Formats: sequence, C-alpha cells, structure tokens
Amino acid sequence: MRPFGVFGGMFDPIHFGHLRAAHELHESLGLEAVGFFPAGDPPHRAAPAADAKTRLAMLRAAVADDDRFLVDDRELRRPGPSYTILTLEELRAERGAQPLALILGMDAFAGIGSWHRAGELIDFAHFVVAQRPGALMPREGLAMELLRDRRIADPASLAAKPAGHVHVCENTRLDLSSSAVRSVIAAGRDPRYLMPEAARRIILATGSYARPGETKE
Repeated sequence: MRPFGVFGGMFDPIHFGHLRAAHELHESLGLEAVGFFPAGDPPHRAAPAADAKTRLAMLRAAVADDDRFLVDDRELRRPGPSYTILTLEELRAERGAQPLALILGMDAFAGIGSWHRAGELIDFAHFVVAQRPGALMPREGLAMELLRDRRIADPASLAAKPAGHVHVCENTRLDLSSSAVRSVIAAGRDPRYLMPEAARRIILATGSYARPGETKE
C-alpha cells in the first residue's frame, strides 16, 4: 500500500513552506495523500496566536483545490494536550497495516526525545524528515539513535512495512516560517505571496495577527 502522510503542526498560519514540502514529499515518496493535522493544545510550544477556528479555516481554504491533501481536525476536537502518539494510535486502528509517514522538519525531529511516549512513535509510523534552513543533523539523543539504527536511503522501502524507518528527504529549503509571516502582518505589511490567497483573505477579514487597533481590509 502507498504510505499516508501525517503532517502535524500549529499552521499558525499555513504558508507556502508547509505546502511546498507536502507537495514534494507526496511526489518523491509516492504517498497516497498528505493529511494536515492542526494541533489544538501543543505540549511543547506556546499557545497559538490565532484561535483554532481561524487556523482550521485557513488550512482548509489553502488546500481546497488539491485533492492530494486533506485536513483532519481530530487534535482540535480532542480534549487535553495534542500528543502525536494518540493521533498515530487512532490512525493505525483506522488504517490497519497501511504505512504511515510522519512528516517532521529537521528541527522538530532533533527534539523528538522530549515528545510524549517518544520511544513508541517509531512503532506506529515511519519518520520522514524534511530539511529546514539552518537545521543540522542531530548528534545526540533519541533522534541520533534513530538515524543510526533506522535510517533508510530508498524511499520505496517506506511502502514495504507499516512503520519503523527514518528517511531524510532532499527537499527544497524555503526560508519561511509561520513566525515570520506573523511578523510581516504585525508590522502592517501584506502577506501576499507568502501563503495561498484564500488563507490570506481570511487573515485580512478576521484581523488575525494584526497589532491591536489595526483595521481590517
């Protein structure tokens, strides 16, 4: 079976860095689809700047014209912290033996040892690690051990078993982040061409990320 991509994150807001990575990984790994899983209560990060309803609306608008992508809001609906292991357990129960490919940036992968039930994650999904500008290969901790013991070079191997491999991708490294997009908006500048137009219009209509007192378009 073709692997199913699991792309979690705050998406606060969604931008072209997220979408380009999803596009390239879908192509290079032969994924069935890429699911975007916006986090509700992130255990390792500050609360999102935009509320869940707005982040979800932007994400859905951003991928609406691409049938390779879907949005799954289970982490927004689930009470308590948005632990990835819970999502992977649910997906494994739903999808049986289909390979799951957990998409991570290199920076997130480097800190995987601090995640809830970190040692179990590799039993539920493959790790697909996307390159990020300035992010280096981990040299210690669980991430280093996984690279040493579980790394595979051929992405076709991901389809051979449900979970257990680590694959580091050679993807385009766009130097773009949600925090940078938020800074542009907070400075009163237009985020056009940093994100899909449909998501940009939601930001302008809701006033998300603007400084207090700024007017909406």
